[in-house]
Amino acid sequence: MRRAAVLGSPISHTRSPDMHRAAYAELGLDWTYDAIECNDRDFAAFFAGLDEQWRGLSLTMPLKEVVLDVVEDVDDRARQAHSANTVWRTADSSSWLATNTDIPGICSALGDVGVDRLERVRILGAGATARSAVAAVAEMGAVSIVVHARRPEAADEVVRLARDLGCSSRGADLDVQWGEDDLLISTLPADAGAPWAAALDADRIGHTALLDASYHPWPTPLAQAWARHAPVAPVASGRDMLLWQAVDQVRLMTGAVTDANLARVAQVMRRALSTDGSSP
Repeated sequence: MRRAAVLGSPISHTRSPDMHRAAYAELGLDWTYDAIECNDRDFAAFFAGLDEQWRGLSLTMPLKEVVLDVVEDVDDRARQAHSANTVWRTADSSSWLATNTDIPGICSALGDVGVDRLERVRILGAGATARSAVAAVAEMGAVSIVVHARRPEAADEVVRLARDLGCSSRGADLDVQWGEDDLLISTLPADAGAPWAAALDADRIGHTALLDASYHPWPTPLAQAWARHAPVAPVASGRDMLLWQAVDQVRLMTGAVTDANLARVAQVMRRALSTDGSSP
């Protein structure tokens, strides 16, 4: 038997066990995957106590930054974004590696709605998800990124990351502003994006795509307003992002996801995610 889990605090809302267990069943793996409450103070001790049964960890807040000081081998993608959401054991069990699958998850979620090339991007929020979003859109060709935060100075770290990745970038407050954007990404809680939703009209949106990382409830007020004012504009949900980052986690942790079975594994994981229980 092999073990994996998702850790964070709070953790009761997570849908990761549904997706990972569905993937294990599809792949014929006798693995377990649990949700474990763990805060930033306890993570190092928990990690140090893992035995040989353990193959991987999915990490949510507040552990995405803490893990960088606990796991010795962190890849460049996670180190640069200062955020890791995945830890897995190498095939020979000799070491643990940490990475960020949120970044390819964002790229895949956008690709699902036909967005595969970007230049001008606007991001709402300045936390770990915003940093992952910056790294993702930079990989997709973005050259200009505006980062909106409640306090403009809170966006400084995200702006620095964007510049380090070769993009022009500046911070702004959360007052509604528009430009000729290819994409708006909201990393805010659903209700926090309501002022932007209220200010929308068709002329402002045009063909600008939206990725709203908040996925419960869905659609968010922002996604609803987008569909109402610009029905042809692409809209990607945080649920798609959640799916694809999890698919990548299963691939890394198990080594059993191949080009031949990827589509089927993603399909069963999507089905598990879309079977709504009490929370996402």
